[in-house]
Amino acid sequence: MEEENEYLTVLDYLYNKSLMLQDTGGFDKALYFYLIDSLAHIDYTAGIYAYNFGSPKNIIGAEYMRWRIDEEKKGDRAKFPGFVNWLRENKPEKFNALPSLWQMIYDTEDPASYRSFRIVPDPDSKRPLPPDFFFAVIDEFFDAEFLKSLYADASLGTLFAAYCADH
Repeated sequence: MEEENEYLTVLDYLYNKSLMLQDTGGFDKALYFYLIDSLAHIDYTAGIYAYNFGSPKNIIGAEYMRWRIDEEKKGDRAKFPGFVNWLRENKPEKFNALPSLWQMIYDTEDPASYRSFRIVPDPDSKRPLPPDFFFAVIDEFFDAEFLKSLYADASLGTLFAAYCADH
């Protein structure tokens, strides 16, 4: 593997982040699932740019991704995409504070999606995502204020619980 591979730098950046200062057991369970799920999609997408598709790292990532398809349908997790769109319509300031990856993927008005588990902001583009995209979304997910909002009794956690109770 060439040392200049810029996607290896992205993966190293992701892997050096830590949730050590957070009590992830206190996070809302569904929000925590989507946090880890988003990190897995970031890892998988950058990984297929950094390593060949048949590498053990990418095979292991694909196995997780297959498992998560059923997991996202369980309990309140299934309500998360609707919650993001509800925020967009009813609490735009909270929607705008979400990580941009959540805004792109779950907003029904945005064409972005996960395709074959890869992050695809523009379905018409065949170009790989630039490394700067990954650095930006990684930083958003590890932003201290965002992480604080994921606790069950914090701003995003309580909004999600209220949304789930009504939907």
